[in-house]
Amino acid sequence: MGLKKGPNAWKINALIPQSADVPKLNKTVLCVVYKGGKFMEDFSFLLTIAIIILSTRFLGEASEKVNMPQVVGALIAGVILGPSVLGLVSETDFLSKTAEIGVILLMFIAGLDTDLQEIKKNAVAFVVIASCGVLVPLIGGFATYYFYFDVDPGNFNEVLKAVFMGVVLTATSVSITVEALREMGKLNGPVGSAILGAAVLDDIIGIIILTIVTSMKDTSVSIGVVFLKIGLYIIAMGTMAFIMDKLKDQLDKGAGQRRISIYVMALVLIVSYASEKFFGIADITGAYLVGVMLSTFKARTDIARKMTVPSYLFFSPIFFASIGIKTELDGMTKSFLIFSILLLIVAVISKIIGCGLGAKLCGYSADDSFHIGIGMVSRGEVALIVAQKGYSLGLLGGDLFSPIVLVVIITTIITPVLLKKLMK
Repeated sequence: MGLKKGPNAWKINALIPQSADVPKLNKTVLCVVYKGGKFMEDFSFLLTIAIIILSTRFLGEASEKVNMPQVVGALIAGVILGPSVLGLVSETDFLSKTAEIGVILLMFIAGLDTDLQEIKKNAVAFVVIASCGVLVPLIGGFATYYFYFDVDPGNFNEVLKAVFMGVVLTATSVSITVEALREMGKLNGPVGSAILGAAVLDDIIGIIILTIVTSMKDTSVSIGVVFLKIGLYIIAMGTMAFIMDKLKDQLDKGAGQRRISIYVMALVLIVSYASEKFFGIADITGAYLVGVMLSTFKARTDIARKMTVPSYLFFSPIFFASIGIKTELDGMTKSFLIFSILLLIVAVISKIIGCGLGAKLCGYSADDSFHIGIGMVSRGEVALIVAQKGYSLGLLGGDLFSPIVLVVIITTIITPVLLKKLMK
């Protein structure tokens, strides 16, 4: 606990230690001010939130004006506000938990945007493209970390960290590519459909791998128990999907009513909690699957519109900024700079080769296969979500956030640029 004298008051900042799995302390969990003979709560967090929202919005719009995704501006805002540049905002327990809700909402909305009919129509091709698009980056990310840091094969935790670096590279951001394809009128073509379908399955496969790897962080849990939990989880989600399908007509009749979105919001949070608490599966998995279950409902549009508002206005800006706040660019040594460049090269090439090869095997032309590979390069918010989960479990140190954020920013920037240039 720290006691700090201000101009007119004493401020107490309480620090609480975390578990060994988490690499850092959460600062300023409790902050009170002693003024006028009594303790008063510090409301500076309100100013912090205002700064985050305004800065992410301003830089997000600036990114959009130069034809870049807004997420890039939000990330840069977090870096500028954080300890690397201005030092105006530091990571707190409040920001961390708010960011977690932002992650859950993002994944739920992504699930709502899933086109199940398109997946069913070209399921085999999409599965092959997605599988290759996951396997090659997984191997590439693992090998980059393993050989660059000379990992001891007998050190289970370090090997698991190398695997997790591969998991981060498996992610694909659909939203970035969709916008570029829409501008070119290619969204509903063979390349656009393949990218969308494979990207959705890519994320599902990636989330499953993420769940397996994060469950293995606890060495006392056998892999058999992990797969048993996954099996039970699939049964539970399947049962839930069956029940929701039976209630589909009732939900659709209530489309537009305020209470439907309230019930859905509560359901998303409950399923997210149950996923972590009872099955050891990432909360974002539960949120995503609830979104997928509702993606064919007539009420989907109204639910998405209402759920997007709190996400867009409050939770998502804090989530993206929190990633930038964790980034410690001032600690970027020459060694980590070289690793960042290597990781970026592997991130780009592995997606092009993996997804392009999968598309070629499914009968796509050489040009279309190459374009599909390019379209899957962008990592975006999905990689950040995966990285956030690894950070919270101690699978990813704070010093490795800088290379990942660098990969996210550059792949997010170059993907729409390359697509526009190559698909003219």
